[in-house]
Amino acid sequence: MKQKSSLYIAFTAALIAAFGWHGAPGVRAQADNLGVPGFHHLHLLSTNPDAAVEFYTAHFASAKKATWGGLPAVSTPNNVLMLFTKVDRAPATSPQTAFWHFGWNVTDERAKLAEYQAKFPRDLAPLYTGDDDKSVYVSSDSWPGANGTLGRTKEQIEQAKRDNVQPAGGAGFGYLKGPDGVFIEFAGNSPAERFNHVHMFYDDPRCATLWYQQHLNVPAQTGRGARGRGPAEAITEANCKVENDYTRSWPALTKDGMVRTATGGGVFGDVTMTGYVRQSPTPLVSTRGHTADHVGLSVTNLDAWLAKLRRENVTVLMEPYKLGDTRAAMIEGPSKAALELVEVK
Repeated sequence: MKQKSSLYIAFTAALIAAFGWHGAPGVRAQADNLGVPGFHHLHLLSTNPDAAVEFYTAHFASAKKATWGGLPAVSTPNNVLMLFTKVDRAPATSPQTAFWHFGWNVTDERAKLAEYQAKFPRDLAPLYTGDDDKSVYVSSDSWPGANGTLGRTKEQIEQAKRDNVQPAGGAGFGYLKGPDGVFIEFAGNSPAERFNHVHMFYDDPRCATLWYQQHLNVPAQTGRGARGRGPAEAITEANCKVENDYTRSWPALTKDGMVRTATGGGVFGDVTMTGYVRQSPTPLVSTRGHTADHVGLSVTNLDAWLAKLRRENVTVLMEPYKLGDTRAAMIEGPSKAALELVEVK
């Protein structure tokens, strides 16, 4: 599998904009000449990998049944894999880890929703609007977001009612309930259907952004503060922590709403790993042993990467090991996210 170069199509740009990021790559010198890792795979634990593969290929025309390294897999057009390891018992879905959900761009949000309603109605996950127990299946059927975010607080919802604000309709985002307790986002409209993100929760999202810049050479971005407001500024150790007041907004997958008070993360190839702040004061736990066990990032020189990361005191969870026809090692990323470095020549 070849390491991918960056492919920032329209939806990726829109997603990054929605998370309050802007600006061109920074000018930080990369003396190690290792570049930025590509996105190789998402590794899921499943009690029935064959059924899981069938689920994804049935719901997304761009997802194809495959194998990689002797493991059941789903391949996608942008050279991304989903790998599956069979487990005897249902993998953990709580406590919360850094991995929240993952998702696809789709070419026609409304056509995709109609397809799911006709073929897989039980797989659709409701998005609660914050208006009593009302829900929708696509975010654009609720009130549009406020103040540069994707949601509205209770006060903003009441203001929308007073102002007779109407849903925008058209494209938006919705969710499927997938195998082994995962949620899968479908969002559009986009030029092509593809796997495009792993949506994260971080203990400190802006600090996670800085971690990716410092250790994985992700180009620097500038942020717009805790709620997408305020002047642009470079993220530093001094300003990356953002106080979280746990203000909740809607639409959300849970009736009590979700916290959108800070955002951050990184982009690997054409797959984003951006996310919101964790949803409660409880620190996030390791991703290992959960349904979404780890993410694989492709590198061309594993030994050089490990040498760099050791110099920077990054935790190495697993020393180099054989993985299919290549080698890999596992490190601990922000908020205890397990990141597998896969050597791809």
